Amino acid sequence: MRKNFWIIVLLVLAAYGGFLTGEGKLKWSFVNYKPAVLYNRETPRKINADFALFWQVWDKLNEQYVDKKALDPQKMIDGAISGMVGSLDDPYTVYLPPQQNKDAKDDLNGAFEGVGIQLGFKDKVLSVVTPIPGTPADKAGVKAGDAILHIKDTEKKIDKDTTGMTLPEAVSIIRGKKGTEVELTLGREGEEKPIVIKLQRETIVVKSATVEIKDGVAILKLNKFGDRTQEEWTAAVDQIVSNNVKRIVLDLRFNPGGYLDGAVWIAGEFLPAGKLVVSQQYGDGSKFDNKVSRIGRLLKTPLVVVVNEGSASAAEILAGALRDHNRAKIVGVKTFGKGSVQQPEDFDNGAGIHITVAKWLRPNGEWIDKKGIEPDAKVEGDDKQLEKAIELVR
Repeated sequence: MRKNFWIIVLLVLAAYGGFLTGEGKLKWSFVNYKPAVLYNRETPRKINADFALFWQVWDKLNEQYVDKKALDPQKMIDGAISGMVGSLDDPYTVYLPPQQNKDAKDDLNGAFEGVGIQLGFKDKVLSVVTPIPGTPADKAGVKAGDAILHIKDTEKKIDKDTTGMTLPEAVSIIRGKKGTEVELTLGREGEEKPIVIKLQRETIVVKSATVEIKDGVAILKLNKFGDRTQEEWTAAVDQIVSNNVKRIVLDLRFNPGGYLDGAVWIAGEFLPAGKLVVSQQYGDGSKFDNKVSRIGRLLKTPLVVVVNEGSASAAEILAGALRDHNRAKIVGVKTFGKGSVQQPEDFDNGAGIHITVAKWLRPNGEWIDKKGIEPDAKVEGDDKQLEKAIELVR
């Protein structure tokens, strides 16, 4: 009887609750409901590493660290992931928290607020690949090849050496709101003492491709391989074709690279379909050949390419392919020397990772990493390089 009594009570309560719900007098809310989060602290199979130690440190910090407000779980996770990626000792394989990932995408899109420096690594030292012409860095005398030794930003409360700094971290620090200042300490070849330069940030807009026609020669400037490259390149080539220009100087100076497939697409403007542009060699020994797959409009037009120490990555792919197929002579100075391919991946929270997945090889089989490409005609000085290129193409 006691059991039946409680069953009757529960049925009455359920019926009454249903009646109140139907009348709108009782509302059920799951807005503040948070499901329990289950953490798997087991070491993954086939991995010989002590994951338990990670969790021990995590627990000790949360239990004992004096400033509880500083214990930001997301920052701690980001730091752990960055450390894991950094252990590979590859400056181009990097984890990008959401803001840094956004900065990287803005750069490829061609518009951002900063000082106008394209960054890279030379012998694992943070360096200037190129200052973008007309930007604060260019006007202040920053040069390609300068080592960035120290960064100071009073507003951001940053005053630190760049040793151990990742590329995305450096980009994030140097960029900032228009009108604010950043101070860079630079090491320059031939200078005994470091150079300290204060730069005021501006809005930087970089077009991928521009063209200027001088005395029957089209000077086709390619600044990067980004999101708008094909559209802007097509517009530039339209001008060349409509003006019936018969000679071209392709200016790749200060081009830091970008998308590999962009370099393959541009190469197709000058090389016949089926020609090898670049090979990707993977860690397992396999190889993928990137070949021209379109019909270009400048296949027979005489061509000379201009490069310098700021020409890197995809710019080197393009220059190397054009030379290896005897399509163009190269004028200038030795290029930067970046011979690896990075695969970008995005995560749901806005973060991302760039992973070095392959080496890239020129059509002649050469890997140019840290070596660069030597020009056919070595010429110092911007004006003299362009003059020599125009002379050769004529």
